[in-house]
Amino acid sequence: MSDRALPASRSASRWGGVLVTLLRVLLPVLLALAAGGLILLSFGKDPFAYYGYVVERGLLSPTGLEASITRMAPLLLIAAGLIVAFRAGLWNLGVDGQFLLAAVCVAALAPPLAGLLPHALMLLVCFAAAALVGAAWSAIPAYLKARHGINEIISTLMMSFLGVSLANVLIKIVFNDPTTTVPQTETLAVADRLARLGDTTVHWGVLLGLAAVIGVHYLMSRTALGLKLQIVGSNPRTAIHAGIDLKRLTFVAFALSAGLAGLGGAVDLLGVQGTIRADWNPAYGIAVIPLIFLARFNGWAVIAFVFFFAVLMIGGESAARRLGVPSFYVLVQVALLMLFFAVVETFDHAWRKRRGA
Repeated sequence: MSDRALPASRSASRWGGVLVTLLRVLLPVLLALAAGGLILLSFGKDPFAYYGYVVERGLLSPTGLEASITRMAPLLLIAAGLIVAFRAGLWNLGVDGQFLLAAVCVAALAPPLAGLLPHALMLLVCFAAAALVGAAWSAIPAYLKARHGINEIISTLMMSFLGVSLANVLIKIVFNDPTTTVPQTETLAVADRLARLGDTTVHWGVLLGLAAVIGVHYLMSRTALGLKLQIVGSNPRTAIHAGIDLKRLTFVAFALSAGLAGLGGAVDLLGVQGTIRADWNPAYGIAVIPLIFLARFNGWAVIAFVFFFAVLMIGGESAARRLGVPSFYVLVQVALLMLFFAVVETFDHAWRKRRGA
């Protein structure tokens, strides 16, 4: 092969790899949307009208677009935490419990602090408390994994269930606002919440979420700590031979992951909710997991997929009201996304194995 042909061959191979990656990422999304459309059709609903309303309300409408961007804030922080855990080879499936418990603690802490501390200091204290609560709630799964090798999928799911239940108990008994008829925490005044960006309804917690995802992407790909965490996840035996402290890094990975999930709860409370009602659980964590895998743990791709999901959530709420579709239908789309992601991955793995053979 000539010297001129070599660069051309490498370029073609590189572009071919990019196209294959795009296909692996976009195909599950397209298949999930198509299957979701067939489900809507089977119930007598117009799928084109549904998806049209989703795009119109969640993306094209100025107020809808602002709502979609605002919804990204807690999702990005949860996603950042999941990237840390997954790239370290850990399954932190307890983010919903960590998120909600931190949100409830901040909801109880913020109103009294707002009258005692300057606004900026109050926010810093609330953010620190949320991160500590989230990290503390992951300590038991981290200990069981590091010291006894117990599967963290089971322990984190159990702790998530306990965290959600404890949050409801705290709302109804300890942190309940006696001035309201519905069990909820005291409402934080709008003036004491996160500031808005310009003349929009988007609060600056979105910038914090973007910074968290980009920071985690840099941490895991460019720093010694990130490299050690990835070695722990990919090859524990190599990590042991290299003298890496697996137990300590397991605690570090869990603390970072759960702390970021806790920050997501604080941002949602301080930026949008203002109060937490009993039995409220948005279950953001389970919904974000497939987005992380679709993005291949890449922080920049995660931002794009989180935006896509936020548009789907905001637009789906409006479409559900207009067409008489249950509001939780968006979760059906998420389930389909996970299903087709697994199918595409299975076929891709089989194809690569056959080519290698």
